[in-house]
Amino acid sequence: MILLNGNLVAQNDATISYNNRGTYYGDGLFETIRCFKTAPIFLESHYFRLMSSMRMLRMEIPDNFTLEFFKEQIDLLHNQQSSSLDHSRIRITVWRKQGGYYTPTDNNVQWSMELSTLDQVFTDSTNYEVELFKDFYVQASLLTNLKTTTKTVNILAGIFAEENDYQDMLLLNDNKMVAECISGNLFLRQGNIIKTPPLSDGCLNGIMREQVLTQIKRMMSYEFKEESITPFELQRADELFFTNSIQGIKSITKYRKKSYTQEAAQELREYFNEKLLC
Repeated sequence: MILLNGNLVAQNDATISYNNRGTYYGDGLFETIRCFKTAPIFLESHYFRLMSSMRMLRMEIPDNFTLEFFKEQIDLLHNQQSSSLDHSRIRITVWRKQGGYYTPTDNNVQWSMELSTLDQVFTDSTNYEVELFKDFYVQASLLTNLKTTTKTVNILAGIFAEENDYQDMLLLNDNKMVAECISGNLFLRQGNIIKTPPLSDGCLNGIMREQVLTQIKRMMSYEFKEESITPFELQRADELFFTNSIQGIKSITKYRKKSYTQEAAQELREYFNEKLLC
């Protein structure tokens, strides 16, 4: 079952208009939330990111779109499961109602929520090789900080990775700086310094990114810098890893001829597994 505009619907019966603006123009947003024993992790952060993104895209926010409402809907979906789930994933998608061409005739929204299962806690990487994606670039702008349904560069990078036997790709922005991975925010460690690109470089304003930043600053013995990463730094780094709400902290093991350690990422994984998933 999924929720479609607040109604429980079987997946095979969940249909939307062929000319919805999400399909026609990519005029939508989404959030993916990890749950542990049905409890959504960082729900408040996901909620406020969705609300601020809707405001930025000039979507009308329904009166019932409260934090409590989304928690109730997540509970409702979990209650439809025949067995309890230790690890699950919620996706919330919001799109503007159909009407108009590029300029919409209605700023009200429709929405869906779906539930899928996850297998385990945050794990390390045994073989996770990446390469630079140079065919297209991420635009360094406020819009690319949002989790929109317009992810053409990420899609093409994913196809390239699959065709060339890479596990992920590093996306460049239009200034030729490394912005992020296909599905997560990039972190680089060299010696005692950990860096991640600033939001002004066009990376996603990731929920897990913010949690990791907070943890590095508060409790870890590393110096932290939020600054641009050049492609030349990648092979000088001791460690690369990326973060997202579903996979947590994922280590990159190889880029070209360079192999990486996993010390900082492992410390972060242990902390978040203990805090969130145990």
